Amino acid sequence: MTDQFNNQNGYGQPAQPIPPAQGYQQPGYQHSYTQPVVDAQNPRKTSSGRTFGTAFAGAALACVIAFGGFTVYQNVTGAPSGSSVTLGASTNTEIQAQSTDDTLPEAVAQKCLPSVAAIDVYTAQASTDMFGRSTSSSGALTESSLGSGVVLSEDGYIVTNNHVVAGADALKVTVGGEEYDADVVGTDESSDIAVIKLRNASGLTPVEIGDSDNLTIGEWVMSIGSPFGLEQSVATGIVSATSRSQIMSNSESSGSDGYGYGYGGSSSQSGGYTIYPNMIQTDAAINPGNSGGALVDSNGKLIGINTLITSYSGNYSGVGFAIPVNYAVNIAQQIIEGKTPTHAQLGVSLSTVNSQNAKRYGLKVDSGAYISAVNSGSGAAEAGLEEGDIVTKFDGNSVSSASDLMLDVRSKNPGDKVTLEVNRNGDTKQIEVTLGSDESSQSAATQQNSGSSSSEMLNRLLNNSGSSSKNDAA
Repeated sequence: MTDQFNNQNGYGQPAQPIPPAQGYQQPGYQHSYTQPVVDAQNPRKTSSGRTFGTAFAGAALACVIAFGGFTVYQNVTGAPSGSSVTLGASTNTEIQAQSTDDTLPEAVAQKCLPSVAAIDVYTAQASTDMFGRSTSSSGALTESSLGSGVVLSEDGYIVTNNHVVAGADALKVTVGGEEYDADVVGTDESSDIAVIKLRNASGLTPVEIGDSDNLTIGEWVMSIGSPFGLEQSVATGIVSATSRSQIMSNSESSGSDGYGYGYGGSSSQSGGYTIYPNMIQTDAAINPGNSGGALVDSNGKLIGINTLITSYSGNYSGVGFAIPVNYAVNIAQQIIEGKTPTHAQLGVSLSTVNSQNAKRYGLKVDSGAYISAVNSGSGAAEAGLEEGDIVTKFDGNSVSSASDLMLDVRSKNPGDKVTLEVNRNGDTKQIEVTLGSDESSQSAATQQNSGSSSSEMLNRLLNNSGSSSKNDAA
């Protein structure tokens, strides 16, 4: 039954590059910006307020995401493995303003701008033969993309998006009016989070870290970053919604941008998915170059890392998304401490149940996540989940697809207890599961990340040992 499903996993169609737009003229050089965009005219709609049809918001010419483990690009500069680094400002200050329309934006900008960095990404220029094939690197570095970052410590740890720094051969970072060379400490590709470290930095202004678990829809926010390379830019808006989730496959960010730059050409990328659980939706302007920048509240506290947009054009259309700060800083802390970032895992392989395959195979429900395999020793196995079970609810929330369940699991932490409603041969059961960790699969991805094909990597991550199964894993 495993391979008989249509594998309609809810990820949508691969993105189509948008037509080239007129580039912004920067003094001394010119950047032309465009992005891969999932079909915004036919966005997917799912339960629990999930939203689909998003596009990358930054790293304008190198918007790549992939699923994998902890990746170290260069020698780590900074804290040794296992050390503890305090992230964020050591003191908190309250902003006093007369009104939102008067001095609040000025006060928040003054407080937060020193904590937001502009990141310029350089890659080695490759030589090509007469057939256009890459032969070798000339050693010359060319600025290929840009993004933003947020200062986490006085000595130069900065959190940003993985898709901002993926494939970088060199980084130049501007913060507080000073330019620094920087190294990639590590990344978590499956969460699109990366940490970089400035060389020889001291006395920087760490951002004050807020709480993304207690946001109010309609509350005032400010986005800060480098849209189109325009450093230290701010825009205001509100929290439009919370708990917006998205899964993007590597194929959704592959292809050409119309200017000869490929989105999927980095050797550091692996095949698979990037999972964005419980994102913050905002109408504060987010554009190419804002990725990795700050979304802050009215007290100037960081609540999110700007990451995605939904747009017909690839530029700002009033719908942007930020990774919640509680989630992002947790991943960043693990990276800084030299750990492999881990996430909650149920320990199953999944297929989506829909009306077509339910009718064809005589299933008792026409939507949900079909369990095609249960990993030995996992939380699912210990709870008594079985192959053939169909998960229809997760902690009371409806589950209509495999991707729904994957997002629900990722929104939790290893060790959390959750209740699944399962249809087993027509009977409904409530099963409590203690979620495990994906540490072993993340470590395997780290060890095998280079020199492996996308299909081989995906099979390893799904624990299929080379199987041809294309089921999803949670």
